[in-house]
Amino acid sequence: MKELDRLPIPLLAWYRENARVLPWRPAPGGGALGDPYRVWVSEIMLQQTRVAAVLDYYRRFMAALPAVADLAAVEEDRLMKLWQGLGYYNRARNLQKAARQIMADHGGVFPGTYEGLLSLAGVGEYTAGAVASIAFGLPVPAVDGNVLRVVARLTGDAGDITKPETKRRMRGALEAVIPAGAPGDFNQAMMDLGAMVCLPNGAPLCARCPARGFCRALLENRTGELPVKAPKRARRVEARTVYLIFRRGRVALRRRPGRGLLAGLWEYPNEPGGGPGLLEEWGITPLRLERGGTARHVFTHIEWQMEALIAQAAEDALPEGWVWAGREALRTLYAVPSAFQGFAHLVEEHICE
Repeated sequence: MKELDRLPIPLLAWYRENARVLPWRPAPGGGALGDPYRVWVSEIMLQQTRVAAVLDYYRRFMAALPAVADLAAVEEDRLMKLWQGLGYYNRARNLQKAARQIMADHGGVFPGTYEGLLSLAGVGEYTAGAVASIAFGLPVPAVDGNVLRVVARLTGDAGDITKPETKRRMRGALEAVIPAGAPGDFNQAMMDLGAMVCLPNGAPLCARCPARGFCRALLENRTGELPVKAPKRARRVEARTVYLIFRRGRVALRRRPGRGLLAGLWEYPNEPGGGPGLLEEWGITPLRLERGGTARHVFTHIEWQMEALIAQAAEDALPEGWVWAGREALRTLYAVPSAFQGFAHLVEEHICE
């Protein structure tokens, strides 16, 4: 992978001119280190989520929980509300677990080694590498999908980037070239290059790339072939009925089980298949019942195809653990997953303060 030997100097020059300005980043080229708490939170938020989608959530999160001690102490429902809309809610739970580890095991101070960072809940090799390099100046690669794509094209590596052996090989090659004096800038430059120039799906902007003079994929006309990535397995499709149950301007919510998909979050009652008969099983007598349209939501391994039933309940009684929520409670207290966003307009039409 001799092409990587030539990369650091032009890459860092490109980064100084083209780096994205992000609220958790130190300015490029000056040797400044990032704040470990801010870098860590941003990296967890950015897993499976685009930068543009994260920015407002990040600012709101930091305003509410500006330090690791605040994150460790916040109530889970409040944490879930702050995370609402970002999805993959276990990320938020692991953030809090790790914050509590830092408070209990490290005196409230972030561990300053790669191995120490890896010991935190929810922190894998990529996140540990990002925090170690950006916040502590350690020469450790941060290898995510963007970086794997850049390395595959630059070096002409046709290994399947979903396979552990390919990731290990590329990580090892990066360890050999990451500059000791600017590891954070190097890793962030690789991230930006993949996000802004070396784009996926055969559409890279090669004319803007600092490695265009020695990129194997470009020189061999193989940018559309690389990286090699095994196809994903087809998602399972599940039909569900979502019950929008209203009474006196409020909507019924229930909490999901503590384990599994969307664990512990509040939701509009819903079941696979379903139908009007479930309302009777729940002890709910509808004064009026109508269909409310359809929506779909795609998770990593499953797709929900949902149809809403709108019911006006005759009485206030609900199954144990369910609650009635008005507009203000939905806004401030209960984190309803974005999986149900397709029905938000129906809820808004039927609730009040």
